[in-house]
Amino acid sequence: MDLLHPRCAGVDVSKRDAKVCVRIASPGRAGAKSTVTTWSSMTGQILALREHLIEQQVTLVVMEATGDYWKPFYYLLEDGPFEVLLVNARQVKNVPGRKTDVSDATWLAQLGAHGLVRGSFVPPQPIRELRDLTRTRTAVTRERTREWQRLEKLLEDAGVKLTSVATDISGPSGRAMLTAMIDGVHDPAVLADLARARLRDKIPALTEALTGRFTAHHAFLARLHLTLIDQHTQAIEELTARIEVVIAPFRRARDLIVTVPGISTTLADIIIAETGADMTRFPTAAHLASWAGTAPGSHESAGRIKSTKTRPGNPYLKGALGIAALSIARSRQNTRLAARYRRIASRRGPMKALVAIEHTLLTAIWHMLTADVGYTDLGGDYYTRRTPDKTKQRALTQLRQLGYDVTLNPLPATG
Repeated sequence: MDLLHPRCAGVDVSKRDAKVCVRIASPGRAGAKSTVTTWSSMTGQILALREHLIEQQVTLVVMEATGDYWKPFYYLLEDGPFEVLLVNARQVKNVPGRKTDVSDATWLAQLGAHGLVRGSFVPPQPIRELRDLTRTRTAVTRERTREWQRLEKLLEDAGVKLTSVATDISGPSGRAMLTAMIDGVHDPAVLADLARARLRDKIPALTEALTGRFTAHHAFLARLHLTLIDQHTQAIEELTARIEVVIAPFRRARDLIVTVPGISTTLADIIIAETGADMTRFPTAAHLASWAGTAPGSHESAGRIKSTKTRPGNPYLKGALGIAALSIARSRQNTRLAARYRRIASRRGPMKALVAIEHTLLTAIWHMLTADVGYTDLGGDYYTRRTPDKTKQRALTQLRQLGYDVTLNPLPATG
């Protein structure tokens, strides 16, 4: 194998320290000299490690880590005069039977010296900040949802069946009823009369549903849950305001992405934070879909395809795409994406259809950001216009199966 980096370093990172192997190959000599040292994960030690690698004239640093322990090392070493690659542990598995941190570092140095590794996608600093904000907002939003679920369970314990009548207890009507119950109002008729808008049509059902045994114990816990929900709501508003500031350099990309049906501003923020909005990192739309885990997998052996299951991808990006795909599937708009979902769902089921829509969304986003153009919908009749003969034959077949003999007469041309 060709030697691409005579001076290469492999770093196996853990929470407390990192094992660093510096591999130096002498010109004209077989083999290479490897020196393994241990460095603490404290900032001062990482800076000293950077100076050590500079002294050793290292040109490439290959790093492997678990969780987020790689971040302090990567962020400080990337400022050095050498190339830093963060690699996927699954792609650089060590030789079986030789699993130690020292052997891992040595193995990484060997792979890097011969150019047998490829780096993972690590976004630049502005995208990293945006990613931290969007991921935190997602986590806080999920926690607020859990608080509403806990509150719903509390109402069930009290025999209050409010969620059986009101589909959303977080609205103004539900919140007014909950606040009144916490304040000591127990008359079901009085509570039901707090309903607003269309929910007032359900006052008789609400009166029956609000008849329960809501005690002081339930009031204490309900007040606690509502307080936590309000705190989460305030945190989400603050995060959203901060995101609006940080996303300023990428506002054009967000304006393009929100033109896609099913994608809101919140989802567009997540897509930009996770992909980086720079499509030059992905040679084709297929590369982006594969990286995100929305493309069919490839597992072929002895000429047989064993599995096409999608591989694990970015959970935050896949979550955002999943929400958009569900919105498209439930939409009544006559769009090409909705038509595509119905076509695939009728043949392969709704779950595979949702993944296909996620793949289609990413493909469209790649082309939009690459060409700097907005989304143009092709219409719900796109597939009918593309293959009119197949559409006609399919309709005739269905009518014959129902027992009809159909004769087709073309409509006269209208001028």
